[in-house]
Amino acid sequence: MRVGGWAADVGLGAVFAAVLGFWASRIADSWGGGYWRFDCAAGAVVCVIALARRFDPARAAAAGLAVAATAVLAARFVDLPSEPGPGMALGLAVLVGTAVRALPVRTACGVAAGGLAVAAGSLLTAHTLAAGVPSVTLMNVLTWAVAVVAGLCPRLLDARRRAVADRVRRAERLRLARELHDVVAHHVTGIVVQAQAARLVARKSPEKAGDALAEIEAAGSGALAAMRRVVGLLRDPDEPAAPAPGGLGGLGELVGRFEAGGRAVRLRLPGEEETATWPSEVAGTVYRIVQESLTNVSRHAPHARAVTVSVERDRETLTVEVADDSPRGPSRHHQRGGYGLIGMRERVEALGGTLRAGPSPGSGWSVLATLPVPRSQALPERARR
Repeated sequence: MRVGGWAADVGLGAVFAAVLGFWASRIADSWGGGYWRFDCAAGAVVCVIALARRFDPARAAAAGLAVAATAVLAARFVDLPSEPGPGMALGLAVLVGTAVRALPVRTACGVAAGGLAVAAGSLLTAHTLAAGVPSVTLMNVLTWAVAVVAGLCPRLLDARRRAVADRVRRAERLRLARELHDVVAHHVTGIVVQAQAARLVARKSPEKAGDALAEIEAAGSGALAAMRRVVGLLRDPDEPAAPAPGGLGGLGELVGRFEAGGRAVRLRLPGEEETATWPSEVAGTVYRIVQESLTNVSRHAPHARAVTVSVERDRETLTVEVADDSPRGPSRHHQRGGYGLIGMRERVEALGGTLRAGPSPGSGWSVLATLPVPRSQALPERARR
């Protein structure tokens, strides 16, 4: 036990002693004789148990409630002063509050119910029922209610803190999962596609195999660099997520690597003057949408010959569309419903946008995302028009 805990218990013990002594004098004045001894002894036992509650709160609460219930029955059948007295009620309040604060829900509820039963049981020992609810019962019920509230408030605050921490950890795991998926899926898929192409080149034009292997080497080096970046996020989670490599300026390089696999890409982007005003999180999300969409084309649309990548802005809405011309197949929707689409949708919705992915009219597959762009990011030339 910490020093602060010992100091608190010493102060609490002094309060117990003062209350027990005060109530013993009151009983001696009103009842006379040695009637005060029973109340003082029973209350002292409960108070001592309350002071030892830190070692085992559940057993301490059960023992304190048992002593209190016994005192109530004894006072009822032996005609002793009403129980529980203020000292015992204070000790029970400490036990009940600690149980509600720290014990599992079922155990805490059981202790709280036991405390209420003992408080209500004081009616059995009351000597003034004709005058309404006895003061000793009101005192016990009020003390019990204060104890429950005092234990429940910090418990709810702790639960709220844990819930917030869990949400933060979950958001962090999702962020890292998206980063890992984007890096691994894109780069590894590119390496696989280039390796398949290299096998064909080696058979048909062996003299060109060196170029194909060089492209695979470059793709592997890019994958390693991207993995190092993600590992850096894992090592230092307090650091903000690094933007997508190259941002929108890196889309040209991304498309170039994709076209090396034999598919043509038509890329439509706004001018650099416009894209330079976009928030970094918007530019990074656009890059990831295009990256994941092209990766899905490589993995799930082997018969696609051309892809159109379009990034356009209309006032405060940014539209990103990636469409291929592959023939429609019965199983393509199922194949493309993996973690990549989930990650894209999470990224887009986190910025207040929407994402739709599905077959295009006629043939092909389309990924369409809309993202809001703040009014303050309007183009200077548009503002002058």
